[in-house]
Amino acid sequence: MSKKKILIITSTLIAVIIFALPMGFSYVLNNGNPYTKYIANKYVPEYLEEKGYTDEKIEESHYVEPKYLINKDFYHGHYMVIFKDESNTTYYYGITKKGKQVQQFCEKDRLSLDGVTEIFEGETKYSEKECKNSLDNRD
Repeated sequence: MSKKKILIITSTLIAVIIFALPMGFSYVLNNGNPYTKYIANKYVPEYLEEKGYTDEKIEESHYVEPKYLINKDFYHGHYMVIFKDESNTTYYYGITKKGKQVQQFCEKDRLSLDGVTEIFEGETKYSEKECKNSLDNRD
């Protein structure tokens, strides 16, 4: 190969790296990790279905990306669920990094009558016996 071809290939690779890395970083910052989103959308709906929570019981459910650090034992993304008969409470589910097990987080968002959303950790209609605290185990 001539020096000119090597120079062109090297220049092209450097240009791609200079543009692709910031674009990829920007995408992840704005949309979250696509792998985390994929596993949340795969495992949590199956888990909810096994628990007997059908579409008739669920008002809204989808992947969300928290803006703060969470428990290091879990993938960063959450899956939020609002049930029709408890529409003032938002439940969050996470997936463990080890074994990809779905766990409900103890923290729930509860909308008060005056329109303020507060973090609530008490017992609710859809609380599971074993929940994990999403704010534990983070440095």
